[in-house]
Amino acid sequence: MTLSTRKALGALAVGSLMISGLQSVYAQQDDHDHEHGHSHDHSHEHEHDNGHEHAHDHGHDDSHDHSHDHSHNHDSDIYAGYFDDDQIEDRRLSDWEGDWQSVYPYLQDGSLEPVFEKKAENGDKSAEEYAEYYEVGYETDVDRIVIDGNRVTFYEDGEERSAEYEYDGYEILDYEAGNRGVRFIFETEESDTDMPHYIQFSDHDIYPTDAHHFHLYWGDDREALLEEVTNWPTYYPSELDSDGIVEEMLAH
Repeated sequence: MTLSTRKALGALAVGSLMISGLQSVYAQQDDHDHEHGHSHDHSHEHEHDNGHEHAHDHGHDDSHDHSHDHSHNHDSDIYAGYFDDDQIEDRRLSDWEGDWQSVYPYLQDGSLEPVFEKKAENGDKSAEEYAEYYEVGYETDVDRIVIDGNRVTFYEDGEERSAEYEYDGYEILDYEAGNRGVRFIFETEESDTDMPHYIQFSDHDIYPTDAHHFHLYWGDDREALLEEVTNWPTYYPSELDSDGIVEEMLAH
């Protein structure tokens, strides 16, 4: 899946080894098993004007000094996709600031086999079937992403592309299993870039906090991206080696 191909299609998605399944994103640790059926809840009171100014200001500064009463540990209900609308808060791009690597190469070289074997112990698939499933979910040619301030840089096939992005609100996704997910959306207004017009983050959190990994959806069609539930390139800190990523995945 090249970046140019995804821009032609108008959509591409991100997901993680430890996200819930396509039937219930967030329902149990990173097992994306939705039935491809979900609706978008646009009822949140979040007004976007052309200048991308928003009514909500949660005092979230770029130093990640969050003045919230929320624990930075994943709340089990929220992580599983069960939360109230009024728990959701706007987030800044600084929540995902850093240098991130795709986990797809580790799937390809067999490094993630211990994770699939562990999932098979209590899941409804064999380790081989989980590997095939995540092969589709993790697939991407964007092997590294760097987020610095408002600038996002994609690294693909030895080349880099970048653009500045501004917050464009969030969307709530309702899944057939009864749980829900939230996409935090950012948009670039740069016309001379080959970066996607929209990027959408999903990381199991619904209010400002530093991400430890994330799933990213990108493309030029905001609504079409919300329908993507089968391909969810997943990113962990670039400082982690394969053993570190496996440890993180098994910990959730």
